[in-house]
Amino acid sequence: MAPADFTTGTRPVKAPRGTELSAKSWQTEAPLRMLMNNLDPEVAEHPEDLVVYGGTGRAARSWKAFDAISATLKDMEEDETLLVQSGKPVGVFRTNKWAPRVLIANSNLVGDWATWPEFRRLEAEGLMMYGQMTAGSWIYIGTQGILQGTYETFAAVGNKLKAEGRHPAPAAEGSTEGPL
Repeated sequence: MAPADFTTGTRPVKAPRGTELSAKSWQTEAPLRMLMNNLDPEVAEHPEDLVVYGGTGRAARSWKAFDAISATLKDMEEDETLLVQSGKPVGVFRTNKWAPRVLIANSNLVGDWATWPEFRRLEAEGLMMYGQMTAGSWIYIGTQGILQGTYETFAAVGNKLKAEGRHPAPAAEGSTEGPL
């Protein structure tokens, strides 16, 4: 099988703005705008390759999949749910108006196949994509997530040190800053 081509169909993507719907309801307009915003050249790391961030974190498996997801979201009724598997739409099911409009599963491998070599082989064949933490679920929030995660990590370390009766190292010599 030929290696996957992520650039076929490449073009700039801009999410609609304002109150005019491009889908049938706000329940499908919202995920459509999130998907499109992730690939906006002002947001995405390599939008031409569908990469939002992290070198390989894609919003969709291919441009063909992006187009299919977008068209489906625009046409869905208020009681339907779109299933997306590793960046590719795989089905729309009648659910109810309170059900999620989109269910997404990314990068799922099990047992003996859950290895980087196997994942990369499947990705090269266009059968899977790496969605990172948020790129593949279309909820990338930029530095907010990075800053919040870093803060929470440092706070947890500080709390653990405090609970153990240990204290952070003093500030570097010459610094006007005190310990944490």
